[in-house]
Amino acid sequence: MTTLTPVLTKTWDQPDSFTLAGYEREGGYRTLRRALDMEPDDLVQTVKDSGLRGRGGAGFPTGMKWGFLPPDSPNPRYLVVNADESEPGTCKDIPLMLANPHVLVEGVIISSYAIRSNHAFIYVRGEVLHVIRRLQAAVAEAYEAGYLGKDILGSGYDLELVVHTGAGAYICGEETALLDSLEGYRGQPRLKPPFPAVAGLYGGPTVINNVESIASVPAIVENGADWFTSMGTEKSAGFGIFSLSGHVTRPGQYEAPLGITLRELLDMAGGIRAGHRLKFWTPGGSSTPIFTDEHLDVPLDFESVGAAGSMLGTRALQIFDETVCVVRAVLRWSEFYAHESCGKCTPCREGTYWYKQMLKRLEAGQGSEEDLETLLDLSDNILGRSFCALGDGATSPVVSSIKLFRDEYVQHFERGGCPFDPARSTIWAGGETR
Repeated sequence: MTTLTPVLTKTWDQPDSFTLAGYEREGGYRTLRRALDMEPDDLVQTVKDSGLRGRGGAGFPTGMKWGFLPPDSPNPRYLVVNADESEPGTCKDIPLMLANPHVLVEGVIISSYAIRSNHAFIYVRGEVLHVIRRLQAAVAEAYEAGYLGKDILGSGYDLELVVHTGAGAYICGEETALLDSLEGYRGQPRLKPPFPAVAGLYGGPTVINNVESIASVPAIVENGADWFTSMGTEKSAGFGIFSLSGHVTRPGQYEAPLGITLRELLDMAGGIRAGHRLKFWTPGGSSTPIFTDEHLDVPLDFESVGAAGSMLGTRALQIFDETVCVVRAVLRWSEFYAHESCGKCTPCREGTYWYKQMLKRLEAGQGSEEDLETLLDLSDNILGRSFCALGDGATSPVVSSIKLFRDEYVQHFERGGCPFDPARSTIWAGGETR
């Protein structure tokens, strides 16, 4: 498996890819016309048959999620697109919305029609102003062209689409915290059940999907479920955008079938930066257990990565060479989680705080073997005991790094300081201290 599958990314190199004219030139909104001639239930079944799984990290079957909406609820149905991309290392939804916002808009319209919703929202983080402007311009163009609003393309179907900007909180990437924020409250996760499919936005049945998931819908409807399942693996069908960052020669977005390996992706990306070797990497962002060079040939699909001890997550492949201190990297991630914890539940609020304090001491060479056992015990008291997955994610780099690099932790307190020169890991240093 050495070929890329440019579907969502195929027009990114065109100067007007983000405009309505550029999108329509490539067949944009053609699928919408076909979809509006279909029965909504047939569209849901097509997505189910395709095997499309959520591209936001959890990998839940998209069509199945759509099917959970209660048929007899008196409340309006809502579609909410989670565009609050915040996971460290993840950078796929932002460039997708920047380069081709109309594929997301078309996906929203088709998906909303399929679930019989007349109100849709794209919740995007407020810091990415350039993306917000692109989205707002695309939505305005779609309204002007008759793809949004009343009686879309004469079909009798109405849809209102709102681009909502959040204030920039990692916790709002969690679906129920996102709903609270969308309703005007402080973004904090809700206790489940009830699940959003039953009582979500404004108490109505709500589907929440990731940007890449919804943007994949037009291609699936256009080409058919069999086309989608011809790529990827049996249980992880289709293609996905893999974000390679860090110590790699050509970092960027690589759209490829699920099941490709890091070794194959590195071959396409020119390998690890010259003169260095792979030390550790994340398969799905910082909230997934880290891998080493022993995992280069693990197929990057949900089942294989899980069987190897990690999670596919958002396919954020952060690459670190031998110049990087694992303890320092885990400390930085832990500082992020401590800062972004909403504080609603004790295990996450207190646990991430103590992660930060203990890892600071360890990185400075002031720890002990007992501290490592305390970190693992602390992790046991966070994992599975928090309101949402933020706490679980915070434990992943800590536990996996101690498992894989315990000797490196020991080196810190045996020599009374960090054995690594942080300047050597920088790009401008080229591997040498300057």
